[in-house]
Amino acid sequence: MFSRAFVSITTLAIAYAKATTRTMQVHDVRSTAPTTFTSLGAAPADMVLTVKVQVAQNDIAGLEKALMDVSTPGNALYGQHLSKEELESYTAPKAESLDAVTAWLKENDIEASSASPAGDWLSFDVPVSKANEIFDADYTVFKHTGGRELIRTLSYSVPEDLAAHIDVIHPSNTFAIASPAAAFKAIQAQPSASNGNLTSRGVPYSCASTVTPACLQAMYGIPTTAIGEKTNVLAVSGFIDMWANEADLKSFLSTFRKDLSSSTTFALQTLDGGSNPQTPRSSAGTEANLDIQYTVGLASPVPVTFVSVGEDNSDGTFGSLDMINYFLNMSTTPTVLSISYGVDETDLSPSMAKSICNAYMALGARGTSILFASGDGGVAGGQFGEQSQNCTVFVPSFPPSCPYVTSVGATTGIVETAADFSSGGFSNVFGRPSYQSSAVSSYLSALGSTNTGRFNTTGRGFPDVSTQGVNFEIVLDARRVLVNGTSCSTPTFASVVALLNDELIAAGKSPLGFLNPFLYSTAGAAALTDVTSGSNPGCGTDGFPATVGWDPVTGLGTPNYAALRTAVGL
Repeated sequence: MFSRAFVSITTLAIAYAKATTRTMQVHDVRSTAPTTFTSLGAAPADMVLTVKVQVAQNDIAGLEKALMDVSTPGNALYGQHLSKEELESYTAPKAESLDAVTAWLKENDIEASSASPAGDWLSFDVPVSKANEIFDADYTVFKHTGGRELIRTLSYSVPEDLAAHIDVIHPSNTFAIASPAAAFKAIQAQPSASNGNLTSRGVPYSCASTVTPACLQAMYGIPTTAIGEKTNVLAVSGFIDMWANEADLKSFLSTFRKDLSSSTTFALQTLDGGSNPQTPRSSAGTEANLDIQYTVGLASPVPVTFVSVGEDNSDGTFGSLDMINYFLNMSTTPTVLSISYGVDETDLSPSMAKSICNAYMALGARGTSILFASGDGGVAGGQFGEQSQNCTVFVPSFPPSCPYVTSVGATTGIVETAADFSSGGFSNVFGRPSYQSSAVSSYLSALGSTNTGRFNTTGRGFPDVSTQGVNFEIVLDARRVLVNGTSCSTPTFASVVALLNDELIAAGKSPLGFLNPFLYSTAGAAALTDVTSGSNPGCGTDGFPATVGWDPVTGLGTPNYAALRTAVGL
């Protein structure tokens, strides 16, 4: 008995010594919170935080190579997207990393549970006082100008011997609050005269003032019929209590897609307490209605799923990661994911931005085309109204700056020009990917000394493509209204990809998956219509000019469905 007690006491003493003598190392730090946040003082010591720790993944470099192999036309592995098990051989943490991090948490009386399919994320609840202690942190209440409060710390530390085993801890010094990339125009859309066409492509006269599905079908050659392959699913994300109303969709289809049954609808998936209430009808969100009406309205009968993520996890970080992890846990992932929300790249810590971006890489390797609205602040950030902010350097938007997603900018006019709000530029976190090296180099060479010192010349350039983004008619609370934004452009391009996938799957071929290597290829770029006029002003400048070839306003250009169909081998 004595011997056993002695061993137990000794073991506890060793554990205590480890917990109190570890050398801590600052793992991430930022000097100040973003200017949109104000400190309200220390977070209450007894407030419970749900903390998530990402353990270093096994082989991210190998995953990137695998993604490029299955996504690059001409590669022997093109189209052979990874299975769930194949993906997790790259993303699962090494046993020694997981064991080391788990042991450290246990030393601090913390039992963590797995929070991702690959087991790389661990989750646990602790009071603020405990989080401050184990991370050498100073968790504080910060209030956003929009009214929302976040608990964050400007810096945190981990044991020195665990630094290589931990990628990121959340919540910490990321201050992102997701915002939709659309602006509601509070005017009643009036029926326009539609007799006659503006162009030989059959673009109706009415399209000069308002954009409808018929306008987009005529401008881009989008087909009005599809096969509706069951394995071809177009997923649409919903955040910050933006809900898609079925009655408004029915009205929209009755008005603008009379060839479709007005009962055509969407499937619903909820995460993190998300919902999609239908009453009162006025609870519908502009963003959600826009996204659903222009995916169901353009891509049907391709199945569309609306993914509603709860408010508590809609801060631009874990709401997004939870959604991606939900898809990664599926045996068959959606073929297309359309997301019209974003933040400024400066709102995230670089480590969190990389972690989220790597999650998109993983989903792309599974065969999902991920499309993000590039943002609506020109070169001054992701949101409308930011073009004139007092900035001395350009502000990239995220996730559009992630190299593993396809970023969609906005155009306007029948003879298309760049919409002046279309966000675009160069990442300060992610380097320029090889697939766009030639296109971006050519643009920078032509740009010369314009905007020197205001952007990162070696960063990932965005957007990649564009479509119309001004004066889209939607139905909102039974009224026909107009909206602007790259939020209009993204579901449009996503629908084009979904329709191409529908034909590919019907022909026994793989869906397109990660698009960018194809889009920047000679065949892909040639299947897009170059937009060569306009710019995206901001920060007291004219921003970047659109020009021949790729540019950080409209990307490679707008879709030509017939040409894209040929380019993908149909």
